[in-house]
Amino acid sequence: MAKKKSGGKDANKAAAKAAKKAKAAQKVERKVQRKATKTKDELEDDDQDLESILDKREWEEAHKVTEELVEGPPSRRANATLTPCPNGNHLWCIGGEFFSDDGKAHFYSDVYRYSPDKNEWRKFVSPTCPGPRSAHAVVASPAGGGKLYLFGGEFSSLYQNSFHHYRDFWCFDISTHTWERIETKIRPSARSGHRMAMWKHYIVLFGGFYDPGIKTNYLNDLWIFDTQEYKWKQIEFKETDRRPSPRSGFSFLSTPEGILLHGGYCKEYIKGSRPVGVMLDDTWFLRMTLGTEAPPTGKASADPLTVKWEKRKKSSTSYAPTLRSGCTMASWSAKNMGVLFGGVTDEDTGEETLESVFHNDLYGYQITGNGRWISMNLKKPKRKGTQKKKVAPAQPTRPDTDEDDAYDDRGSSDEERDGEKTVKSSKASTSPSKARAIQDDEIDPDDPSLTVPLPRYNAMLAVLRNTLYIYGGIFEKGSREYTLDDFYSLQLDKLDRYVCLKASEIVIAEGDEESSSDDDDDDDDDDDGDDTADEGDRDDTESVTVVGEEEEKTVEVLETIEEEKDSLRVQAAAFMGVAKDSTRSAEDVISTPLPGETLAMFYARSREYWAQKAFSIASDSRGKQLRRDGFTLASERYATYKPVLEEVERILAEAGLDEEEMRKGAAAGPQGSSGQSRNRR
Repeated sequence: MAKKKSGGKDANKAAAKAAKKAKAAQKVERKVQRKATKTKDELEDDDQDLESILDKREWEEAHKVTEELVEGPPSRRANATLTPCPNGNHLWCIGGEFFSDDGKAHFYSDVYRYSPDKNEWRKFVSPTCPGPRSAHAVVASPAGGGKLYLFGGEFSSLYQNSFHHYRDFWCFDISTHTWERIETKIRPSARSGHRMAMWKHYIVLFGGFYDPGIKTNYLNDLWIFDTQEYKWKQIEFKETDRRPSPRSGFSFLSTPEGILLHGGYCKEYIKGSRPVGVMLDDTWFLRMTLGTEAPPTGKASADPLTVKWEKRKKSSTSYAPTLRSGCTMASWSAKNMGVLFGGVTDEDTGEETLESVFHNDLYGYQITGNGRWISMNLKKPKRKGTQKKKVAPAQPTRPDTDEDDAYDDRGSSDEERDGEKTVKSSKASTSPSKARAIQDDEIDPDDPSLTVPLPRYNAMLAVLRNTLYIYGGIFEKGSREYTLDDFYSLQLDKLDRYVCLKASEIVIAEGDEESSSDDDDDDDDDDDGDDTADEGDRDDTESVTVVGEEEEKTVEVLETIEEEKDSLRVQAAAFMGVAKDSTRSAEDVISTPLPGETLAMFYARSREYWAQKAFSIASDSRGKQLRRDGFTLASERYATYKPVLEEVERILAEAGLDEEEMRKGAAAGPQGSSGQSRNRR
């Protein structure tokens, strides 16, 4: 009986195994049959599914963002943007520039995030981020988890032999930390020093400047981008409509009723005279309304948004800031107020003399109503008993300046003027050791004015909730320019004292009056070094061993083409630099074609010069023959410059200028040096 049971079990196992094999075979057969009956389109769909999976992986790899915890704020830089996060308690710092003592220009494309609750900085690196730049504009929107929109800016090569403006438009997704470039057919022209503000779902852009190599042009055009329709639109005004003059480097703050504009900087060009810098202190309000009711015709308006510029009267209050440029204003939305810090007052006293007064005072501008300036003096703590003798505060890390007394009563105009004169003379200031001795002996250590940051202009400013943050900026002493790297905060609802979150590591030398010629020599040395490096690179390429005569000839041809390209790019960069040289002779200016200028335009501009030139060669030529000879000489000159001009136009096109803008620049004619300081924006 036991054997029969065992044999039965074996038979059952064998049958089960055979059934399992048969079932698997049937499954394979059905799969083969399904594949055989699939149409060609269905097979292609399978391939496309596989390709889409692979493409997605490649896209994810190409767009991979790295996040890194870094020590302290970003490296020294100016003209970056510091933007409050619309959906969180963070600050975002993007881009910027730094000009080192060896004459090199460093431009950045990195993105930093500051978390005040942890006092930590994080750096986000994306392979698809915008190119390095400064003097761009960034605005924040809370939609879709939070977005940062960036437009324009400028870039210079390391040795400053090429320069261009951007006109690209980008969106940074705060939730994914990824960048997306927004391409639109209609968009603002290339520019720097402009400003943007967010109003409802509209991005409002105004002003700025661009310098394509001939003349610095300041702008006052107004553009609006609809984030729902993804379209730019330029707002046209009538000639009789009042609106702000062209400018850059102004304050531009969003409010529930529209946008507040204050101040700025521009150059004034007077024929026969050198350009003169103009500091602006006017205030405008862009009234913005959305139509919710149908018009009398009964048809809804295609564009419900209406805008109108309103000029505000100058405030009569003694708390209004003195005339200055490079000051920064941030929006304190909780109080519907603008907060202004720092700036510089330039007094143009002669052809080569420019006296500069730097500020570190703080002002508030109440936006509601007609607007007015208010005092934002630091509040001194109440002390028991007798107070110590009050003297002018001094800090060991910065020049001693009476600008700290800006927090005292500014009701007297005489006091303001005296304060300015003192700051001007503070360039040769009290020594740090002497300042320390004064502080130890006579100054109250609890005096909040001791915490005030060093005077500066173009500081990066942002208000997060009720806290003001100040990062970096520029200070000058003598011929030296110092890009600062300190980081401060101030509780605006308390106004008790500044908190230094990161002390400056910049040592400002006393009596620093180096000649700019030394810097020029350094630049020349750097340029030579750059050429040497390029030659070294070419030598390495030429040293490659190639087998076969045909291959050697191919390599030689390619090397020659590359050398010609490099040479042409260098010539184009040099041409752009020469075009801005105000010391050029009138003959050289009139006889040199311009980027974007056709032969007909060039000849029309220089006709008389070439006629005189032809007459000096053949004095017996008259009438039509003289004009023909003159046109021949102009054509030869144009043909000589044509390769360089085409390369210049390529450089300008890379910067975002289209053919029409180049034509406009050429039509404006040579204007000499723009005289534009890169920092007065």
